[in-house]
Amino acid sequence: MTPRRLDEILHRATSKRLVVIGDLMLDEFVWGKVGRISPEAPVPVVEVTRETSYPGGAANVARNLREFVENTCVIGLLGEDRGGRQLRDLLDKCEITTDDVIEDAEVQTIVKTRIIARQQQVVRVDREEIRVPSAEQVSRVVASFKRQLANVDAVIFEDYGKGFLSADLVEQISELAGAAGKIVTVDPNPRHPIAWKNVTAVKPNRSEAFLAAGIPWSDPVDPAQEDRPLMEAGNALLRAWDTKYLLMTLGEQGMMLLEGGEAWHIPTKARQVFDVSGAGDTAIALFTVALSAGASAREAAEIANHASAVVVGKLGTATVSPDELRRSFDETEG
Repeated sequence: MTPRRLDEILHRATSKRLVVIGDLMLDEFVWGKVGRISPEAPVPVVEVTRETSYPGGAANVARNLREFVENTCVIGLLGEDRGGRQLRDLLDKCEITTDDVIEDAEVQTIVKTRIIARQQQVVRVDREEIRVPSAEQVSRVVASFKRQLANVDAVIFEDYGKGFLSADLVEQISELAGAAGKIVTVDPNPRHPIAWKNVTAVKPNRSEAFLAAGIPWSDPVDPAQEDRPLMEAGNALLRAWDTKYLLMTLGEQGMMLLEGGEAWHIPTKARQVFDVSGAGDTAIALFTVALSAGASAREAAEIANHASAVVVGKLGTATVSPDELRRSFDETEG
């Protein structure tokens, strides 16, 4: 992709409005150093030096989008607790619209706390509960989505399997968006089976693709184009989900894009990997925003691949900026 073409896509993206619907989370990071082993148990003692918090899950997808578009909205479920208040504050600071976020006093906001020492994750502590939205809450979400549909360019379903994306909610939203000719993309969770219909693209990673297709796991093959089990899984999902595009993220092998009977392998651009947290969020965000800005699916996959390569080179739940994306293209293709 030429620098001129990339700039054209990024320029068009700024005026787009995207909606992210899914499981909202708060990502906490406790940073420190290890100087000794606990006398109470054979575990390291982490001496805390700082703490940071970021939007996580579907909220992190929105945060990635906000780097490239002026209007981003999230729809999800939060508790009326410390985590919910903190996440809403973080989203407000990012200028991400939260008007359609549902607050429920009976819900515990999902919080993932990672303990990091010497640039290594020591342990992760999850505070969560699986909660499906009530019929009244689904009706509220659908009604609010209808009101803004005319001004929406694309919708992203971000499914972390925590319950918010019920089959009923997904079906109603995807039918509305599909009938209106909107781009709809999905970051799926195969342990939360949903019949993804009326969508433009679905983006599983390798293990998710095998699990969703019901095909036994097999180790990656180089080159990826000759990985027969991978291609079998991808084509099975393309048929089952009846989606236009299937984008499989393959870690160190990059990405595989399937459309109809054709497949394109996009090799990874990552030069160093510090943390893969949130890389999938970045991939679905950039793939979708590029499609909404008029990029072809292959161009969108290339952009998503570069963006993911930048993010895995950072510690913590990170995003990529337009300038970083441009530099990644310049460094690897210039």
